[in-house]
Amino acid sequence: MVLPGQLMTRFFLAAWTAVWLAGIARPVGAADAGAGAAAEPDSLQRAVQAGRLRIGYANEAPFAYMDSRVGRLTGEAPEIARVVLGRLGIGEVEGVLTEFGALIPGLLAGRFDMIAAGMYVLPDRCRQIAFSNPTYGVGDGFLQRTDNPRELHGYADAAADPAARVGVVVGAVQNDYAARAGVPPSRVVVFPDVVSAVEGVVAGRADVYAATALTLNYVLAKVPDWQIDKVAGFVQPTENGEVVRGYGAFGFRKGDVALREAFDRELGHFIGAPEHQRLVEPFGFTGNELPGDVTAAQLCGQVPAAGPAPAPDPP
Repeated sequence: MVLPGQLMTRFFLAAWTAVWLAGIARPVGAADAGAGAAAEPDSLQRAVQAGRLRIGYANEAPFAYMDSRVGRLTGEAPEIARVVLGRLGIGEVEGVLTEFGALIPGLLAGRFDMIAAGMYVLPDRCRQIAFSNPTYGVGDGFLQRTDNPRELHGYADAAADPAARVGVVVGAVQNDYAARAGVPPSRVVVFPDVVSAVEGVVAGRADVYAATALTLNYVLAKVPDWQIDKVAGFVQPTENGEVVRGYGAFGFRKGDVALREAFDRELGHFIGAPEHQRLVEPFGFTGNELPGDVTAAQLCGQVPAAGPAPAPDPP
């Protein structure tokens, strides 16, 4: 299948350039001793004094990405971060582009002071870093070529088909979903980012690309003339008999208690407010993606979770 080269170049060239530049550039103000930086408890004070905070992101729309048209880091997470940090007296956000699987190591090494990538709050991750309360909740989906002959409506179907290959982004939770469903590692194709995963499906290196429904919606909106679509009738993954819903949040070093607590206080006033919903609407977020009363402590397994909050009526 021939790729539409000119369209792909316009859509993805800026993203690849940003990845290369981020790889060779040392973050401004990065500490020379990574371990020492990771243990410092005064990131809030330093950020207020400097008037800026470094945030780590992975180029994954609509959560966080570089808009090449205007040269601005944008997406659901960076835009929320700007508002909340601004209320704390921090007027500038400095983005540090990182592969998704390297975000937590980069945070712990002091390359940046907060993860703003729509990262799911998961118990394994909670053992390494601290999270804000979530800003959204969403389900999964599969992206496929329109001529895909396989009937893959979920992870279980992929496990049952001995030739099916599932594409995932490195470090993403979809890898865990596939493993729990019984998809062997030999049939999981790991890509460094969304761009590679979509290209991989189009080129036939994977039968489907597993990602959040929001990510897939955004991809399809940007490349409407590519011969790809979402799998209809997708069956959401389950755990302990319950449908899994992913909740995304901001990540912090555990030692940065003051920064996380101050951020969470302002975040609590902002999420769900009309200003918040207007801000994230251009990225495909609606009232259906609001996190309700779910907290990071519940998602990390620190306190029992209450019953699932009912989804609000569509706006």
